[in-house]
Amino acid sequence: MKKILLITWGMGYIWSHAVVAFEQAGYRTVIVDNLYNSDLSTYEWIGNILWYKPDFHELDLRNKNELEEIFKKYDFDWVLHFAGLKAPFESQEKPVLYFQNNISGSLNLFELMNTYDVKNIVFSSSASTYSTVNVPPITEKCNQVPETPYATSKFVWEKILEDLSKFSGFRSINLRYFNPVWCHPSGHIWEYLDDIPNNLFPYIFQVLSGRLPSLKVFGSDYDTLDGTGVRDYIDVVDLVDAHVLAYKKLSGITGNFWFNDSFNVWTGKGTSVLQAIDVVETVVWKKVEYSMMDRRPGDIPVSYCNTNKIQIELGWKSLTSLEQSIQNSWKFYNKQ
Repeated sequence: MKKILLITWGMGYIWSHAVVAFEQAGYRTVIVDNLYNSDLSTYEWIGNILWYKPDFHELDLRNKNELEEIFKKYDFDWVLHFAGLKAPFESQEKPVLYFQNNISGSLNLFELMNTYDVKNIVFSSSASTYSTVNVPPITEKCNQVPETPYATSKFVWEKILEDLSKFSGFRSINLRYFNPVWCHPSGHIWEYLDDIPNNLFPYIFQVLSGRLPSLKVFGSDYDTLDGTGVRDYIDVVDLVDAHVLAYKKLSGITGNFWFNDSFNVWTGKGTSVLQAIDVVETVVWKKVEYSMMDRRPGDIPVSYCNTNKIQIELGWKSLTSLEQSIQNSWKFYNKQ
């Protein structure tokens, strides 16, 4: 009998890829999503890839009664928790909204997991929980000092899960990542966008496809190779593979043992904004129009992680090249 997995916000960008990956790995997924930052068209694309549609329930985690009906209906083995608003800059403008969505809804989820004895959870955390004074490459032992309401909500989740593991027998893994990009190799699933993207590569492709006139590059005077910010960009398919391996890690724990650990999920390589533009232009044979702007408040010059721990303990590493990821994304945009 298939293991049943609850995926919160399963219609979102990363999460829809996770639905596909876990279904293809032999698990049964159940999706809950309030469609705040996603679209039902993603459900159709999931069906096109799998040739069937997993169960989907439109609801908000803050509605505890509706969420409990889902727990009553399915005998869940574990949870993959993605739900939450995810734009760091927006969170600075709307901190209360972020705390309401990202923390209160999660508390409902954790309470019901405890009530219905669903103790295994892989949590979508963020490298934004690390202090900006850490010197890259960042390891899991580096200081965590969140500097936006978004990052604070992720940090709070991690600490709650740590205590639930110690005192309620949860088994949890936090996966910390930053800048997941690209799309499914089929060209069917991509990040749902209804405004100017917050992330670099979706922004670039919006420009290349003519939806936006030019790219704004924030900061040209950083102490980096070309003056622009350096980030670690991970292919979303590689990222969800880490979630599959994290679940296998939890599944291998027998007996009544609690467990809590955290892993960085990055490539371990930094790419500057101008380097990224150059690679895109080389792959798609089109020029990216851009203009240089002042730095954005809160941005840091360089951010990338050490991935030794996840390679050794989970057997994971990033396999998709930057060039291949760009080709997959261009395939998606050419379908639009």
